[in-house]
Amino acid sequence: MQPDTAKNPIVTCRNVEKTFGKGDLAVHALRGINLEIMAGDFATLAGPSGSGKTTLLNMIGALDHPTKGEVIIEGKALSGLSKAQLSDLRLHKIGFIFQAYNLIPVFSALENVEFVLQLQQVPKVERRERAITALTEVGLAGMENRRPGAMSGGQQQRVAVARALVSKPSIVLADEPTANLDSKTTAELMALMSKLNSELGITFVIGTHDPRVMQHSKRHIEMIDGKIESDIRS
Repeated sequence: MQPDTAKNPIVTCRNVEKTFGKGDLAVHALRGINLEIMAGDFATLAGPSGSGKTTLLNMIGALDHPTKGEVIIEGKALSGLSKAQLSDLRLHKIGFIFQAYNLIPVFSALENVEFVLQLQQVPKVERRERAITALTEVGLAGMENRRPGAMSGGQQQRVAVARALVSKPSIVLADEPTANLDSKTTAELMALMSKLNSELGITFVIGTHDPRVMQHSKRHIEMIDGKIESDIRS
């Protein structure tokens, strides 16, 4: 069951800054980001290379911490959480889709999707049922036993989407998910993610500089030089 976030944002960023390095070598990747992501958002986080998209996704995903400011997930300030609590939050609240798929090559599609549930200590019968359902939802019914090496790039990315969804996260973060896909496969993947958003209410934030992805978004957040330049809902 998705949390009741109808009135409260899933993610809040308050004056978030991130600096890498020190002195003359310092790189200011994020410069005072203020942002709220609401339940049901289908947002693209766009901008040229170096604009801060991936860094911001890493902040929202609790993969890194700000130099200044605060990131809040469902009312919990990440700065107040231990490493174990942050790991638990990532496992249960956030789904990740990566450019390079990050599938385990010796696992089948089903085993890759099940792995998250295994970490959550979901009973074997339940996790098998949920993994099969997730693969069916992304159009891979009948391909459960194939390993990544026997699948196309688009099919592998669909497995990655299923893996991100199977844990029933509050939000799914995708970093350049179409970078390795051709135009046809990109269109199919974005149609799938749009359907999951509209029919299941899954919240997506997608980092991209691909106009083929942006045309599917309901909210377009443009970043330049570590700042949010514009934030437009369609």
